Amino acid sequence: MVYTVTFNPAIDYVVHISDMKPGATNRSEREEMYFGGKGINVSVVLRELGIPSKALGFTAGFTGEAIEKGLADMGINTDFVHLEKGNSRINVKIKAAEETELNGQGPYIDDKAVAELFDRLEELSEGDTLILAGSIPPSLPSDIYERILASLSEKRVKTIVDATKDLLLNVLKYRPFLVKPNNHELGEMFGTVLLSDDDIEKYARKLQDMGAVNVLVSMAGDGAMLIDEYGKMHRCGICSGKVKNSVGAGDSMVAGFTAGSLNGDYEYALKLGTAAGGATAFSDGLATKEKIDELLKTL
Repeated sequence: MVYTVTFNPAIDYVVHISDMKPGATNRSEREEMYFGGKGINVSVVLRELGIPSKALGFTAGFTGEAIEKGLADMGINTDFVHLEKGNSRINVKIKAAEETELNGQGPYIDDKAVAELFDRLEELSEGDTLILAGSIPPSLPSDIYERILASLSEKRVKTIVDATKDLLLNVLKYRPFLVKPNNHELGEMFGTVLLSDDDIEKYARKLQDMGAVNVLVSMAGDGAMLIDEYGKMHRCGICSGKVKNSVGAGDSMVAGFTAGSLNGDYEYALKLGTAAGGATAFSDGLATKEKIDELLKTL
């Protein structure tokens, strides 16, 4: 079973407007609502690829109830910790000539709720996969990723970490199955700017030397690079299409790679991850199986 963790789920309220005027009343041309958060995005795309998952994390209030109901209607299994106070956040994303986002802060997560999450993680066993993605709300301890991987270190659970800076670097000693920085984040971890494929490969291998089993580096318009567990470098270009959406493409790549790596074929996993990321970038919402399959044929 694949498990995803979303510490701060959200309802993404997307508003399309042709001419946004600050300080005035603006009327939308159309709106959409999505149930978001990086782990949830991964679960949604995994479902499209036929891979069942269970979404974990924290929800609160009437918005939390809406998130859980919405995911259940989509056929996604959830087991969120219910917080006693506050509401899960709403993120407003305005699609105009320039994109503008207003992201909510989210509810306070207390120590009791954190302990309940760890209780849920106890059900994981050898062969399961746990995906941790995204930043940490201010109310959570800064070492929460590290504590989670430490708690699972004896269980032979595959862990996938999509995070930045110390969040990622501090878990490498637990040998995560996959880490997925982008090229800019990779450079920031080592205090440098990566200007070429050789630079990216060099520092990706440093992450592997520090403990990562596989290192997947996304490079936006330049494609992606994978250093697999056998030390082989794989390179994949980008899919062709018009970018409509910047939200969830990286999460979709994680989902595609996760699904594609189940049979141990890392070349295919990289291509499926690239196709899934492109399918989200070229869509108003997250990737669909049809769009992923269409793009996969072009790689």
